[in-house]
Amino acid sequence: MKEKLTEDFIINLSKKKNEPDWMLDFRLKSFKKFKELDNPTFGPKLDIDFDEFLYYKNVSNGSKKDWKEVSEDIKSTFCNLGVVDAEEKYLDGVTNQLESEVVYHHNKTDKDIIFMSTDDALKQYPELFKEYFNSLVKYDENKFTALNGAVWSGGSFIYIPPYTKLDRPLQSYFRIETESLGQFERTIIIVDEHASLSYIEGCTAKSYSNNSLHAGVVEIFVKEGAECKYNTIQNWSNEVYNLVTKRAIVEKDGTMQWVDGNIGSGITMKYPSCILMGDNSTGNSISIAYAKKNQILDAGAKMIHIGKNTKSNIVSKSIASNGGVSNYRGTTKICKNATNSVATVKCDTILLDDISKSDTIPQNILENNSSTLEHEATISKISAEKLFYLESKGLSEEQAKEMLVMGFVDDFKKELPMEYAVELNRLLKEI
Repeated sequence: MKEKLTEDFIINLSKKKNEPDWMLDFRLKSFKKFKELDNPTFGPKLDIDFDEFLYYKNVSNGSKKDWKEVSEDIKSTFCNLGVVDAEEKYLDGVTNQLESEVVYHHNKTDKDIIFMSTDDALKQYPELFKEYFNSLVKYDENKFTALNGAVWSGGSFIYIPPYTKLDRPLQSYFRIETESLGQFERTIIIVDEHASLSYIEGCTAKSYSNNSLHAGVVEIFVKEGAECKYNTIQNWSNEVYNLVTKRAIVEKDGTMQWVDGNIGSGITMKYPSCILMGDNSTGNSISIAYAKKNQILDAGAKMIHIGKNTKSNIVSKSIASNGGVSNYRGTTKICKNATNSVATVKCDTILLDDISKSDTIPQNILENNSSTLEHEATISKISAEKLFYLESKGLSEEQAKEMLVMGFVDDFKKELPMEYAVELNRLLKEI
Protein backbone atom coordinates (compact mmCIF):
# COMPACT_ATOMS: atom_id res chain seq x y z
CA MET A 1 0.00 0.00 0.00
CA LYS A 2 1.36 3.43 -0.98
CA GLU A 3 1.74 5.98 1.77
CA LYS A 4 1.53 9.62 0.70
CA LEU A 5 4.58 11.78 1.10
CA THR A 6 3.92 13.88 4.20
CA GLU A 7 5.86 15.23 7.17
CA ASP A 8 4.64 12.25 9.23
CA PHE A 9 5.99 9.86 6.57
CA ILE A 10 9.39 11.55 6.71
CA ILE A 11 9.46 11.57 10.52
CA ASN A 12 8.66 7.85 10.56
CA LEU A 13 11.27 7.11 7.89
CA SER A 14 14.00 8.90 9.85
CA LYS A 15 12.90 7.14 13.04
CA LYS A 16 12.94 3.75 11.29
CA LYS A 17 16.49 4.46 10.17
CA ASN A 18 17.48 5.56 13.69
CA GLU A 19 18.96 8.82 12.43
CA PRO A 20 20.26 11.77 14.47
CA ASP A 21 18.04 14.81 14.98
CA TRP A 22 19.99 16.95 12.52
CA MET A 23 19.19 14.55 9.68
CA LEU A 24 15.48 14.64 10.46
CA ASP A 25 15.63 18.44 10.45
CA PHE A 26 17.39 18.32 7.10
CA ARG A 27 14.77 15.97 5.63
CA LEU A 28 11.90 18.18 6.78
CA LYS A 29 13.61 21.31 5.46
CA SER A 30 14.12 19.58 2.11
CA PHE A 31 10.49 18.45 2.00
CA LYS A 32 9.28 22.00 2.57
CA LYS A 33 11.46 23.20 -0.32
CA PHE A 34 10.26 20.33 -2.53
CA LYS A 35 6.66 21.51 -2.13
CA GLU A 36 7.65 25.09 -3.01
CA LEU A 37 9.66 24.38 -6.16
CA ASP A 38 8.32 23.71 -9.65
CA ASN A 39 9.66 21.26 -12.20
CA PRO A 40 12.61 22.47 -14.32
CA THR A 41 11.65 24.90 -17.07
CA PHE A 42 14.08 23.34 -19.59
CA GLY A 43 14.27 19.91 -21.15
CA PRO A 44 11.46 17.37 -21.59
CA LYS A 45 8.04 18.13 -20.15
CA LEU A 46 7.62 16.30 -16.85
CA ASP A 47 4.05 15.28 -16.13
CA ILE A 48 4.61 13.61 -12.76
CA ASP A 49 1.99 12.72 -10.19
CA PHE A 50 4.07 12.50 -7.01
CA ASP A 51 1.24 10.77 -5.17
CA GLU A 52 1.57 7.69 -7.39
CA PHE A 53 4.97 6.63 -6.06
CA LEU A 54 6.02 4.36 -3.25
CA TYR A 55 8.79 6.31 -1.51
CA TYR A 56 10.40 3.60 0.56
CA LYS A 57 10.57 -0.19 0.45
CA ASN A 58 12.97 -2.43 2.35
CA VAL A 59 13.17 -6.04 1.17
CA SER A 60 15.97 -7.24 3.47
CA ASN A 61 16.70 -7.33 7.16
CA GLY A 62 19.86 -5.25 6.94
CA SER A 63 22.79 -5.32 4.52
CA LYS A 64 24.63 -8.67 4.38
CA LYS A 65 28.42 -8.99 4.21
CA ASP A 66 28.39 -12.66 3.21
CA TRP A 67 26.69 -13.56 -0.07
CA LYS A 68 25.59 -16.86 1.48
CA GLU A 69 23.45 -14.92 3.97
CA VAL A 70 21.49 -13.10 1.27
CA SER A 71 17.97 -14.47 0.70
CA GLU A 72 17.49 -16.74 -2.31
CA ASP A 73 15.02 -14.33 -3.95
CA ILE A 74 17.51 -11.45 -3.83
CA LYS A 75 20.38 -13.70 -4.93
CA SER A 76 18.32 -14.83 -7.89
CA THR A 77 17.53 -11.23 -8.90
CA PHE A 78 21.18 -10.16 -9.12
CA CYS A 79 22.50 -13.44 -10.52
CA ASN A 80 19.93 -13.37 -13.34
CA LEU A 81 21.10 -9.84 -14.18
CA GLY A 82 24.68 -11.07 -14.38
CA VAL A 83 25.78 -8.64 -11.67
CA VAL A 84 27.51 -11.18 -9.48
CA ASP A 85 29.47 -14.32 -10.14
CA ALA A 86 29.19 -17.48 -8.10
CA GLU A 87 32.86 -17.24 -7.22
CA GLU A 88 33.46 -15.26 -4.03
CA LYS A 89 36.46 -13.45 -5.52
CA TYR A 90 34.14 -11.48 -7.83
CA LEU A 91 32.08 -10.25 -4.87
CA ASP A 92 34.83 -8.09 -3.39
CA GLY A 93 34.34 -4.34 -3.52
CA VAL A 94 30.67 -4.67 -4.44
CA THR A 95 27.48 -3.01 -3.18
CA ASN A 96 24.04 -4.11 -4.40
CA GLN A 97 20.95 -2.02 -3.70
CA LEU A 98 17.46 -3.44 -4.26
CA GLU A 99 14.59 -0.97 -3.92
CA SER A 100 15.40 1.53 -1.14
CA GLU A 101 18.19 -0.18 0.81
CA VAL A 102 21.57 -1.80 0.25
CA VAL A 103 21.03 -5.56 0.56
CA TYR A 104 24.62 -6.75 0.10
CA HIS A 105 27.97 -5.14 0.64
CA HIS A 106 31.40 -6.73 0.76
CA ASN A 107 34.86 -5.19 0.76
CA LYS A 108 37.74 -7.32 1.95
CA THR A 109 40.56 -5.16 0.67
CA ASP A 110 43.33 -4.70 3.23
CA LYS A 111 43.73 -1.05 2.29
CA ASP A 112 42.48 1.48 4.81
CA ILE A 113 39.52 2.68 2.77
CA ILE A 114 35.90 3.32 3.71
CA PHE A 115 33.34 1.75 1.39
CA MET A 116 29.84 1.18 2.74
CA SER A 117 26.25 2.24 2.31
CA THR A 118 25.57 5.92 2.92
CA ASP A 119 23.14 5.01 5.71
CA ASP A 120 25.86 3.07 7.53
CA ALA A 121 28.37 5.88 7.05
CA LEU A 122 25.99 8.31 8.76
CA LYS A 123 26.11 6.09 11.85
CA GLN A 124 29.74 4.91 11.79
CA TYR A 125 31.51 8.08 10.58
CA PRO A 126 29.14 10.88 11.63
CA GLU A 127 31.67 13.74 11.58
CA LEU A 128 33.17 12.81 8.20
CA PHE A 129 29.68 12.29 6.79
CA LYS A 130 28.37 15.62 8.03
CA GLU A 131 31.40 17.47 6.65
CA TYR A 132 30.65 16.45 3.06
CA PHE A 133 26.91 15.71 2.94
CA ASN A 134 24.94 18.43 1.10
CA SER A 135 28.09 20.54 0.71
CA LEU A 136 28.41 20.22 -3.09
CA VAL A 137 24.85 19.47 -4.25
CA LYS A 138 22.52 21.62 -2.16
CA TYR A 139 19.04 20.39 -1.29
CA ASP A 140 17.36 23.55 -2.63
CA GLU A 141 18.91 23.57 -6.13
CA ASN A 142 15.87 22.08 -7.85
CA LYS A 143 12.73 20.11 -7.12
CA PHE A 144 14.49 16.76 -7.38
CA THR A 145 17.51 17.55 -5.20
CA ALA A 146 14.94 18.69 -2.61
CA LEU A 147 13.00 15.44 -3.01
CA ASN A 148 16.20 13.43 -2.62
CA GLY A 149 17.07 15.39 0.51
CA ALA A 150 13.67 14.57 1.99
CA VAL A 151 13.56 10.82 1.30
CA TRP A 152 17.12 9.70 0.43
CA SER A 153 17.96 6.10 1.23
CA GLY A 154 20.91 3.90 0.32
CA GLY A 155 23.74 4.76 -2.02
CA SER A 156 27.50 4.42 -1.57
CA PHE A 157 29.87 6.26 0.74
CA ILE A 158 33.54 5.99 -0.25
CA TYR A 159 36.67 7.51 1.27
CA ILE A 160 40.05 6.76 -0.32
CA PRO A 161 43.00 7.77 1.93
CA PRO A 162 45.98 9.79 0.62
CA TYR A 163 48.32 8.03 -1.85
CA THR A 164 46.07 4.94 -2.01
CA LYS A 165 45.81 3.11 -5.32
CA LEU A 166 43.23 0.32 -5.65
CA ASP A 167 43.99 -2.66 -7.88
CA ARG A 168 40.38 -3.02 -9.08
CA PRO A 169 37.28 -0.84 -9.40
CA LEU A 170 34.69 -0.55 -6.65
CA GLN A 171 31.19 -1.37 -7.87
CA SER A 172 27.58 -0.58 -7.00
CA TYR A 173 24.41 -1.84 -8.62
CA PHE A 174 20.93 -0.36 -8.24
CA ARG A 175 17.78 -2.31 -9.09
CA ILE A 176 14.08 -1.40 -9.00
CA GLU A 177 11.77 -4.42 -8.87
CA THR A 178 8.58 -2.84 -7.51
CA GLU A 179 5.99 -1.05 -9.61
CA SER A 180 5.78 2.75 -9.07
CA LEU A 181 8.76 2.77 -6.71
CA GLY A 182 10.86 5.85 -6.16
CA GLN A 183 14.60 5.22 -5.65
CA PHE A 184 16.57 8.07 -4.08
CA GLU A 185 20.11 6.92 -3.32
CA ARG A 186 22.74 9.35 -2.10
CA THR A 187 26.37 8.73 -3.05
CA ILE A 188 29.34 10.58 -1.54
CA ILE A 189 32.89 9.92 -2.73
CA ILE A 190 36.05 11.51 -1.29
CA VAL A 191 39.35 10.77 -3.04
CA ASP A 192 42.07 12.23 -0.84
CA GLU A 193 45.39 13.72 -1.96
CA HIS A 194 47.27 11.78 -4.67
CA ALA A 195 44.92 8.79 -4.35
CA SER A 196 42.96 7.24 -7.22
CA LEU A 197 39.60 5.51 -7.60
CA SER A 198 37.71 3.81 -10.39
CA TYR A 199 34.04 3.34 -9.54
CA ILE A 200 31.41 1.47 -11.57
CA GLU A 201 27.66 1.94 -11.24
CA GLY A 202 24.90 0.01 -12.98
CA CYS A 203 21.13 0.64 -12.91
CA THR A 204 18.15 -1.39 -14.17
CA ALA A 205 14.43 -1.75 -13.52
CA LYS A 206 11.61 -4.13 -14.40
CA SER A 207 9.01 -3.01 -16.94
CA TYR A 208 5.55 -2.15 -15.62
CA SER A 209 2.50 -0.27 -16.83
CA ASN A 210 3.01 2.50 -14.25
CA ASN A 211 5.96 4.86 -13.95
CA SER A 212 8.79 4.71 -11.42
CA LEU A 213 11.08 7.55 -10.37
CA HIS A 214 14.84 7.56 -9.92
CA ALA A 215 16.21 10.81 -8.44
CA GLY A 216 19.69 10.15 -7.10
CA VAL A 217 22.34 12.62 -5.98
CA VAL A 218 26.11 12.11 -6.32
CA GLU A 219 28.74 14.34 -4.67
CA ILE A 220 32.42 13.71 -5.48
CA PHE A 221 35.44 15.44 -3.93
CA VAL A 222 38.75 15.04 -5.78
CA LYS A 223 41.57 16.37 -3.64
CA GLU A 224 44.98 17.70 -4.72
CA GLY A 225 46.70 15.41 -7.21
CA ALA A 226 43.96 12.78 -6.94
CA GLU A 227 42.14 10.95 -9.73
CA CYS A 228 38.56 9.67 -9.92
CA LYS A 229 36.83 7.81 -12.73
CA TYR A 230 33.07 7.28 -12.41
CA ASN A 231 31.57 4.77 -14.86
CA THR A 232 27.80 4.46 -15.26
CA ILE A 233 25.62 2.37 -17.53
CA GLN A 234 21.91 2.81 -16.85
CA ASN A 235 19.39 0.55 -18.53
CA TRP A 236 16.23 1.58 -16.69
CA SER A 237 12.96 0.44 -18.25
CA ASN A 238 10.89 2.85 -20.34
CA GLU A 239 8.58 3.45 -17.37
CA VAL A 240 11.29 5.16 -15.31
CA TYR A 241 11.85 8.90 -14.94
CA ASN A 242 15.64 9.17 -14.52
CA LEU A 243 16.28 12.62 -13.00
CA VAL A 244 19.65 12.77 -11.25
CA THR A 245 22.22 15.34 -10.14
CA LYS A 246 25.91 14.39 -10.28
CA ARG A 247 28.71 16.81 -9.46
CA ALA A 248 32.43 16.72 -8.70
CA ILE A 249 34.75 19.42 -7.36
CA VAL A 250 38.39 19.05 -8.35
CA GLU A 251 41.33 20.59 -6.48
CA LYS A 252 44.84 21.45 -7.71
CA ASP A 253 46.34 18.93 -10.18
CA GLY A 254 43.32 16.64 -9.72
CA THR A 255 41.50 14.76 -12.47
CA MET A 256 37.83 13.77 -12.71
CA GLN A 257 36.40 11.64 -15.49
CA TRP A 258 32.73 10.82 -16.06
CA VAL A 259 31.97 7.87 -18.34
CA ASP A 260 28.22 7.90 -18.75
CA GLY A 261 26.02 5.48 -20.69
CA ASN A 262 22.26 6.05 -21.03
CA ILE A 263 20.45 3.21 -22.77
CA GLY A 264 17.12 3.05 -20.96
CA SER A 265 14.42 5.11 -19.15
CA GLY A 266 11.45 6.91 -20.64
CA ILE A 267 12.80 10.34 -19.73
CA THR A 268 16.36 11.09 -18.64
CA MET A 269 17.70 14.44 -17.45
CA LYS A 270 21.34 14.03 -16.43
CA TYR A 271 24.30 16.41 -16.75
CA PRO A 272 27.39 15.21 -14.80
CA SER A 273 29.41 18.24 -13.75
CA CYS A 274 32.97 19.20 -12.84
CA ILE A 275 33.90 22.30 -10.90
CA LEU A 276 37.60 22.76 -11.72
CA MET A 277 38.48 24.71 -8.60
CA GLY A 278 42.21 24.08 -8.38
CA ASP A 279 44.96 25.21 -10.72
CA ASN A 280 45.98 22.63 -13.34
CA SER A 281 42.91 20.50 -12.63
CA THR A 282 41.24 18.45 -15.37
CA GLY A 283 37.67 17.38 -16.09
CA ASN A 284 36.61 14.87 -18.74
CA SER A 285 33.20 13.57 -19.75
CA ILE A 286 32.51 10.94 -22.38
CA SER A 287 28.93 9.84 -22.81
CA ILE A 288 26.58 7.87 -24.99
CA ALA A 289 22.80 8.18 -25.16
CA TYR A 290 20.74 5.75 -27.25
CA ALA A 291 17.07 6.78 -27.49
CA LYS A 292 14.49 4.49 -29.06
CA LYS A 293 10.68 4.46 -29.23
CA ASN A 294 8.98 6.40 -26.39
CA GLN A 295 12.30 7.66 -25.01
CA ILE A 296 13.56 11.20 -24.49
CA LEU A 297 17.17 11.33 -23.34
CA ASP A 298 18.24 14.87 -22.41
CA ALA A 299 21.82 14.44 -21.28
CA GLY A 300 25.21 16.07 -21.46
CA ALA A 301 27.80 17.57 -19.12
CA LYS A 302 28.88 20.75 -17.36
CA MET A 303 32.43 22.03 -16.93
CA ILE A 304 33.10 25.12 -14.80
CA HIS A 305 36.69 26.40 -14.94
CA ILE A 306 37.74 28.44 -11.90
CA GLY A 307 41.43 27.57 -11.40
CA LYS A 308 44.23 28.63 -13.73
CA ASN A 309 45.58 26.31 -16.46
CA THR A 310 42.53 24.04 -16.19
CA LYS A 311 41.45 21.65 -18.94
CA SER A 312 38.14 20.05 -19.84
CA ASN A 313 36.98 17.77 -22.60
CA ILE A 314 33.39 16.73 -23.35
CA VAL A 315 32.67 14.00 -25.90
CA SER A 316 28.97 13.22 -26.41
CA LYS A 317 27.70 10.42 -28.65
CA SER A 318 23.96 10.31 -29.35
CA ILE A 319 21.91 7.76 -31.28
CA ALA A 320 18.17 7.88 -31.99
CA SER A 321 15.93 5.31 -33.64
CA ASN A 322 12.23 4.42 -33.97
CA GLY A 323 11.09 7.93 -33.08
CA GLY A 324 13.34 8.40 -30.06
CA VAL A 325 14.71 11.80 -29.01
CA SER A 326 18.35 12.11 -27.94
CA ASN A 327 19.52 15.63 -27.04
CA TYR A 328 22.82 17.04 -25.83
CA ARG A 329 22.47 19.82 -23.26
CA GLY A 330 25.60 21.18 -21.61
CA THR A 331 27.46 24.13 -20.16
CA THR A 332 31.13 25.01 -20.41
CA LYS A 333 32.24 28.13 -18.58
CA ILE A 334 35.77 29.49 -18.29
CA CYS A 335 35.68 32.14 -15.58
CA LYS A 336 37.57 35.42 -15.61
CA ASN A 337 40.40 34.23 -13.35
CA ALA A 338 40.76 30.82 -15.03
CA THR A 339 43.53 32.09 -17.27
CA ASN A 340 45.35 29.90 -19.81
CA SER A 341 42.60 27.28 -19.68
CA VAL A 342 41.43 25.01 -22.50
CA ALA A 343 37.98 23.50 -23.09
CA THR A 344 36.73 21.33 -25.95
CA VAL A 345 33.23 20.04 -26.65
CA LYS A 346 32.45 17.50 -29.36
CA CYS A 347 28.89 16.28 -29.96
CA ASP A 348 28.14 13.63 -32.59
CA THR A 349 24.66 12.33 -33.32
CA ILE A 350 23.48 9.64 -35.71
CA LEU A 351 19.81 9.17 -36.66
CA LEU A 352 18.81 5.68 -37.78
CA ASP A 353 15.54 6.71 -39.48
CA ASP A 354 13.43 9.69 -40.59
CA ILE A 355 11.20 9.94 -37.48
CA SER A 356 13.86 10.24 -34.75
CA LYS A 357 15.16 13.57 -33.48
CA SER A 358 18.21 15.15 -31.87
CA ASP A 359 19.20 18.67 -30.82
CA THR A 360 22.46 20.09 -29.50
CA ILE A 361 21.82 22.77 -26.87
CA PRO A 362 25.17 24.13 -25.62
CA GLN A 363 25.95 27.09 -23.40
CA ASN A 364 29.58 28.13 -23.86
CA ILE A 365 30.94 31.06 -21.84
CA LEU A 366 34.48 32.43 -22.09
CA GLU A 367 35.37 35.28 -19.73
CA ASN A 368 39.09 35.85 -20.40
CA ASN A 369 41.31 36.36 -23.44
CA SER A 370 44.08 33.88 -22.63
CA SER A 371 41.91 30.75 -22.76
CA THR A 372 40.35 28.77 -25.61
CA LEU A 373 36.95 27.09 -25.89
CA GLU A 374 36.07 24.97 -28.91
CA HIS A 375 32.75 23.36 -29.77
CA GLU A 376 32.04 20.97 -32.63
CA ALA A 377 28.68 19.33 -33.33
CA THR A 378 27.46 17.00 -36.08
CA ILE A 379 24.04 15.44 -36.67
CA SER A 380 23.71 13.00 -39.54
CA LYS A 381 21.58 10.15 -40.80
CA ILE A 382 23.06 6.72 -41.11
CA SER A 383 25.03 6.59 -44.35
CA ALA A 384 23.14 4.89 -47.19
CA GLU A 385 26.46 4.44 -49.00
CA LYS A 386 28.02 2.64 -46.05
CA LEU A 387 24.91 0.48 -45.61
CA PHE A 388 24.99 -0.49 -49.29
CA TYR A 389 28.69 -1.35 -49.09
CA LEU A 390 28.23 -3.59 -46.02
CA GLU A 391 25.15 -5.27 -47.49
CA SER A 392 27.12 -5.94 -50.68
CA LYS A 393 29.54 -7.93 -48.48
CA GLY A 394 26.74 -10.22 -47.37
CA LEU A 395 25.41 -8.49 -44.24
CA SER A 396 21.71 -7.94 -43.70
CA GLU A 397 20.46 -4.36 -43.24
CA GLU A 398 20.13 -4.90 -39.47
CA GLN A 399 23.62 -6.40 -39.22
CA ALA A 400 25.03 -3.49 -41.21
CA LYS A 401 23.31 -0.92 -38.95
CA GLU A 402 24.59 -2.76 -35.88
CA MET A 403 28.17 -2.64 -37.19
CA LEU A 404 27.95 1.08 -37.93
CA VAL A 405 26.51 1.82 -34.46
CA MET A 406 29.24 -0.23 -32.77
CA GLY A 407 31.88 1.72 -34.65
CA PHE A 408 30.19 5.01 -33.76
CA VAL A 409 30.41 4.28 -30.00
CA ASP A 410 33.88 2.74 -30.09
CA ASP A 411 35.53 5.67 -28.29
CA PHE A 412 33.05 5.31 -25.44
CA LYS A 413 33.55 1.55 -25.12
CA LYS A 414 37.32 2.00 -24.85
CA GLU A 415 36.83 3.93 -21.60
CA LEU A 416 34.86 1.12 -19.92
CA PRO A 417 36.25 -1.83 -17.96
CA MET A 418 36.16 -4.95 -20.13
CA GLU A 419 33.13 -6.59 -18.50
CA TYR A 420 31.07 -3.41 -18.86
CA ALA A 421 32.12 -2.94 -22.48
CA VAL A 422 30.86 -6.46 -23.17
CA GLU A 423 27.59 -5.66 -21.40
CA LEU A 424 27.18 -2.47 -23.44
CA ASN A 425 27.65 -4.46 -26.64
CA ARG A 426 24.89 -6.83 -25.52
CA LEU A 427 22.51 -3.98 -24.66
CA LEU A 428 23.08 -2.20 -27.96
CA LYS A 429 22.45 -5.40 -29.94
CA GLU A 430 19.11 -5.85 -28.16
CA ILE A 431 17.85 -2.45 -29.28
